[in-house]
Amino acid sequence: MLVTPEQLLAFTAAAMLITLSPGPDNLMVLSQGIARGRRQGMAFGLGCALGCLNHTVLAALGVSALIAASPLAFTLLKFAGGGYLIYLGWQALRSPGASFQAAAGRDAAPLAATFRKGLIANAINPKVVLFFLAFLPQFVNPAQGPAGLQIAVLGLVFTLQGALIFGCLGYFSGTIGQWLSKSRRASQWLDRIAGSVFIALGLKLILDRGH
Repeated sequence: MLVTPEQLLAFTAAAMLITLSPGPDNLMVLSQGIARGRRQGMAFGLGCALGCLNHTVLAALGVSALIAASPLAFTLLKFAGGGYLIYLGWQALRSPGASFQAAAGRDAAPLAATFRKGLIANAINPKVVLFFLAFLPQFVNPAQGPAGLQIAVLGLVFTLQGALIFGCLGYFSGTIGQWLSKSRRASQWLDRIAGSVFIALGLKLILDRGH
């Protein structure tokens, strides 16, 4: 057996605690759900979760180690990730704030586009790359088989539990947002708050000197 039940149980418990703890992904999903509604929040959350598959592949192939060892590669990826978050924030700040009023109409943002935003935002975040490189190997048992395959299995488990938790966060934050948004002006302010969260996270990623 590639991964024992004991490994899987310990890893899943740790993964769920990490996913539930306050962090950039949680903030992005919550802000998107509150500003845009349940379906948009869930789509963004599922995109963030599936972005973990990219980090799983990189960790399994050892590419994450190369990124961690190269200050230039890390810096370039950090600026790309931070720049993308700032771009998403700027889009939200420029929004007319009609997201809830248009939710049932043709002007609503396509769910596929929101899903892609979450996917890209997570997939190009170098901090998550390094997290997977440090976290997944801790649950690998060399006696159970190739480390790369075990990392792949564990990364898939992490992605699945992340999809469940982020999906729930998107749903419930969307419920709160729909309750708060009683007018066009209110939805404008929700968009401003969401945009500010994205820009703050992007700037933090770019300015953070940690490697």
